[in-house]
Amino acid sequence: MPPSRWTVSTRLDVRYDIRETPGLLDPANPTLADILTSDARGGLRLVLVDHAVARLYGARIEQYLKEYNISHRLLELSGDENRKTMGQVLGIISALNDVGTLRVSDAPVAIGGGVVLDVVGLAASLYRRGIPHTRIPTTLLAQVDVSVAAKTGVNYQGYRNRIGSYNPPPLTLIDPTFLRTVSARHISNGAGEIFKMGLIKDAALFELLERCGPALVAGKFQSTTAAEAIGRAIAGMIDELENNLWEKELRRAVDHGHSFSPLVEMRHVHELLHGEAVALDCLLSAVIAHGRGYLGHHTIDRIAATAAGLGLRTWHPAFGDTALLMQALTDTMRHRNGNQNLPVVREIGRATFLNDVSTEEISDAAQHMRRLGERQEPKLAHHGTNR
Repeated sequence: MPPSRWTVSTRLDVRYDIRETPGLLDPANPTLADILTSDARGGLRLVLVDHAVARLYGARIEQYLKEYNISHRLLELSGDENRKTMGQVLGIISALNDVGTLRVSDAPVAIGGGVVLDVVGLAASLYRRGIPHTRIPTTLLAQVDVSVAAKTGVNYQGYRNRIGSYNPPPLTLIDPTFLRTVSARHISNGAGEIFKMGLIKDAALFELLERCGPALVAGKFQSTTAAEAIGRAIAGMIDELENNLWEKELRRAVDHGHSFSPLVEMRHVHELLHGEAVALDCLLSAVIAHGRGYLGHHTIDRIAATAAGLGLRTWHPAFGDTALLMQALTDTMRHRNGNQNLPVVREIGRATFLNDVSTEEISDAAQHMRRLGERQEPKLAHHGTNR
């Protein structure tokens, strides 16, 4: 009798909502309360808050939850990149266990920047093999990037997001008024991801940043123009991710800015924020595209000037270290199954992929990028960039 063989075939239906709701913590706004009471079963709701957010909004969060009689326990978490670890994930799992979180009801709420949202998302994906959660991003980077992604992750052995899962929460609530208390540097940091989307997806978005970048940063993305920029960035991310949520296709335009930057960022974690490293990666990739004849001198200057106008660094010595850049690209290639799949700008708003970039080409591009960055230094100083 031949050995038996079985095949299991199934389909996972995924749907999650991203909703803008200004004034989320205003007791007159019942949005959050309605969500938290809709699945309540009488247990404690674990509310996990970035420690920086707790300092600014902790009393308001407590007041809001008490106003609506929501039984909860508030737990502060570190939003520091160095604390984006499995240790913090396990601490969250212990807290979920302590409050007796149910498999579906009384789902935890994560309030904070990208680090907190990522670690809570990973903990939720592991606890009881997966429970829902709600995320409330409070930084620009988290609102335009993390809020859309299905991914969670923590750093491991010096590598960014080396351990993670796919675990989109059913609901993300975006309140742009949180950005009023975000530092200028972190506003620019988030603008780095919007900048990326303009370069590879949306020429109109890039032109908006080119025209209005300094005003958007100075106004902490509170204007009608800022709402358009954030909306276009989120819509572009959704369009790119929706049909490839689990990354079965490894040629992804949204990986622009994420080929060299992950390792560089981790090696210089005290100097570079994520969006800053992404923007530098975008500039290096643009110079590589220029060397291939895709982009002219004028376009390269526009890209660099737009980055500077957003208060982003246009040069860092790590991007002149060819050995480090090659090490970074080699590690990224492992993530892309051995291929470079390097997304570069073919023209503003459209990307193409390279798979034959050489060490010499990267070295030449790094030198060009340094000269380009040095020309932007006076503009960065003028905009008061906080390094």
